[in-house]
Amino acid sequence: QVQLVESGGGSVQAGGSLRLSCAASGRTFSEYYLGWFRQAPGKEREFVAVISRTGALTYFADSVKGRFTISRDNAKNTVNLQMNNLKPEDTAVYYCAADLSLRDVRIGAPSDWGQGTQVTVSS
Repeated sequence: QVQLVESGGGSVQAGGSLRLSCAASGRTFSEYYLGWFRQAPGKEREFVAVISRTGALTYFADSVKGRFTISRDNAKNTVNLQMNNLKPEDTAVYYCAADLSLRDVRIGAPSDWGQGTQVTVSS
């Protein structure tokens, strides 16, 4: 099990950028696949991005491809989500997640979740 704490949320105008960070503690960080999810008001939580253990592989939701990047630093036990060209529809609470299984992250069933950080994009 890992404990996850997100930071970096805030308010930005459309077209702007934000960088979310997630700090992890607990079991060996490098064993985990790490992902980001988001939940907008009145909607279900949805997958945003996932990164492999070494960072060599990344996957993104179609809605954020080309605008978001995900990275990790196994020495610092952190995973980041760089969000560029933000749109009002990106407004949501963003959650960091971790699991030993890539599949479980991709299907939205990771074992560990952070508490979430709010991102608000105004038009």
